[in-house]
This record gives sequence, C-alpha cells and structure tokens, in this order.
Amino acid sequence: MFLGTAGGVPSVERGLPALLVVHEGRRFLVDCGEGTQRQLLKSGLGLRRLDRVLLTHGHVDHLLGLGGLVATLALLQAGEGLTVYGGAPTLRAVRALLGEVIWPGGRPPIEVNCAEITPGVIIEDQRLVVRAFPVSHRGADCFGFVFEEKPRSRLRPERLAALAVPAGPERRRLVRGERVVLADGRTVAPEEVAGPAAPGTRLVVVGDAGDAAELLDVVRDADALIIEATFLERDADKAAERSHLTAAQAARLARDADVRALYLTHLSNRYREAEVEAEARAIFPGAVVARDFDRVTVRAAARDGESRG
Repeated sequence: MFLGTAGGVPSVERGLPALLVVHEGRRFLVDCGEGTQRQLLKSGLGLRRLDRVLLTHGHVDHLLGLGGLVATLALLQAGEGLTVYGGAPTLRAVRALLGEVIWPGGRPPIEVNCAEITPGVIIEDQRLVVRAFPVSHRGADCFGFVFEEKPRSRLRPERLAALAVPAGPERRRLVRGERVVLADGRTVAPEEVAGPAAPGTRLVVVGDAGDAAELLDVVRDADALIIEATFLERDADKAAERSHLTAAQAARLARDADVRALYLTHLSNRYREAEVEAEARAIFPGAVVARDFDRVTVRAAARDGESRG
C-alpha cells in the first residue's frame, strides 16, 4: 500500500514518503513521512499490528511522522512497542526527534527499540527474509530493502494421485516437510511426492538514490521494483546535483535488470504525473506512477518456463 508518494514537499494529492508492505499478516512500514499515521487510518489499514518501521535514511521527509505515530500508538495501546530499523546516523536522528524534541528529558510512552542495520539480513522468519543494501544518496547511511520469500515446497500431482494422498491436511503436512499416515495405514514421506521448489516472491524497495547503475545487481530479476523518480530526463543535471534519479534512469535500471514490474514514487510537484509515466514507459512499457493509497499485490513471476503464479 502506497501511503505517501510525494518527494520532499507534499501536495494536495500526495503525502510524504511512506509505504506499507504486508506479508502473511506481518506489517513493515518503510519510511514514515509527516502525516503517515493519518494515511494509515485513511487507507483503512489502521495502526494495529504495526511494530516494525524500516527507514531508508535520515532525512526529515522520511522520518518526521514517527513522533506522531508513536504518540498515537501509545494512546491506543496498540501493541507492545515499535522497532525502528536504520543506519547509525538515521537512528541518532530518531532518538533526537523522540527524546529531545517530542518528549524532552523523558522517554516515549511506549518502548521504541532502535535496531542499527548494516548491509545483509535484518529480519528473517520461516517464510520471509528482509535484506538491507547500501544506496548512494546525499551522505552515507542510505539503504534499500529486499523482501524475499523463501522457496516454497511443491508437491507433484502425479505422485499424490499414484499414492492416493487426499487433498487437505495430509498434503499441507507434506508441504511442511512432515511424514503423514494415511487412513489405510500407509506412511508417505515428503521426498516421495516432492517436486522442485517454487521460487518465492521478491520485492525491492529503494528510497532516495543518486546512482542507478550501482543497484543493477541487487535489483536483478525482482518481481517488483519500487523506486524514486524525482526528476525528468530534461532536468538530469538537477537530479545529479541533488542525488536523485530521473524517471528514465529508473526505467533503464528496471529494463536492464529484467525487473517484472516497476512502480515509481517520490514524485516532484514540478511535473505532471502523465509526463513522468510517459518518460518511463518509453523505456519500460508498463511502468506505473504510484499514487497515494494504490494497493498492489506482488507475486512471484514464472521462471524457467513455468507459468506465472
């Protein structure tokens, strides 16, 4: 869910940067621009079960909404606390915002844990891995994030039929790697019916960035790429000066990296949306300029001749 798709300045239609990634009920808020809590409420997703915030970097347009979000979560008693992930300088800005500006001399009314990140795995569970990777922007300490499902076990239909394994709990247990005992007393092991693992979905999220070329390897083969497009190519000199990307640069990156879907965000008020989309689509057909409250479902694409998921 795109909650804020503007650049450094909001508009009537676009809020400051914020994106909610949801995977099997778990929520990850990427950036928290001013007004993010209202955007969450307006979206209908609400504030509950929100306990992880991933910050791409420490500029105020990407984190100023944290203070209000923390205060509201405390008032609503929604959850036990919040973990904020970011580089060391970003977390210093978070601590200053919460501990010196909003609650001077005190501490936030809920537990806020600051988790310093470096390139590599930052969150992992049985189904999902979240990795951070470095991104060039003004100053150090800028990161993008890869959300990648672990490969899913698959069962071979012809083997299930041959062994008369009924649909239902037995097959679910086999997918989990467990042996099952059928009604007639036969035991079926997972390896008897296992097929090649299905690739998991891979989503890459990039905040502000000044160098598209350095992102090529990490973005390659993503099922979806969400990335900034603050400038048009006619203003490429301004983009370089301010360490941002043009829509054309983002589209070339997606094309060269064989990305399957491209969503552009961090839009400047100086351009019309149609201009940005046209520039990108001339290079990457199907590129989409995201709007606030757009909801997108990302699924693993077909690989090696398989049909799309």
